[in-house]
Amino acid sequence: MQTLLLDLDGTLADTAPDMHAALCRLQTRHGVDPLPFEAVRDHVSHGSVALVRLGFPGIEGETFEDLKRQYLDLYAQALHVETRLFPGMAKILEGIEARGMNWGVVTNKPGWLTDPLLRAMGLYERAATVISGDTTPERKPHPLPLLQACREAGSTPQRCLYIGDALRDIQAGRAAGMVTLTALYGYIDADQTPDTWGADGCIRHPEEILPWLSPVHRAS
Repeated sequence: MQTLLLDLDGTLADTAPDMHAALCRLQTRHGVDPLPFEAVRDHVSHGSVALVRLGFPGIEGETFEDLKRQYLDLYAQALHVETRLFPGMAKILEGIEARGMNWGVVTNKPGWLTDPLLRAMGLYERAATVISGDTTPERKPHPLPLLQACREAGSTPQRCLYIGDALRDIQAGRAAGMVTLTALYGYIDADQTPDTWGADGCIRHPEEILPWLSPVHRAS
């Protein structure tokens, strides 16, 4: 195993507080009572479309598209206020680098949000590859973003481990021929059944990643 690839929202970083805050500001702007954090957190991995629909149910068409644009503008203005690496993730990244391996990010978040966020977190220059939702012609669950990340990292699919907290992450990883893990600590709502997604394993904490980089563990 040479390369660890990670989804961003809900896998690498806990972005929910800042994404929720942007939604609250949008709701307040339009005279809507802001949703509590607990009602929003587990929908963050589905992006701005899901969050705006959650905050403004029943709104469609151009009005919805305008709300989505406003939401993204608000989020971009404050995307690194409360966002942090998940506990234990910093240790994992350091351990990977110490082993002479590399790591990267594959997300459906657009690059104009992904890159500034990773730079603000001091991660962009450390990553061997950063693939955003608009980097390639296809987005997850298509395998193309993961295959592009694999090439940029100088690796092969068989030597990559991909971790995500959404079904599309596991579908993309499997289609790319990579070992996949579901991050149960991420943004998974009660209606989802991650045990049926077909991942090679599930983890409840980032520290559970390291054993999966061992050939002995994966063979078992």
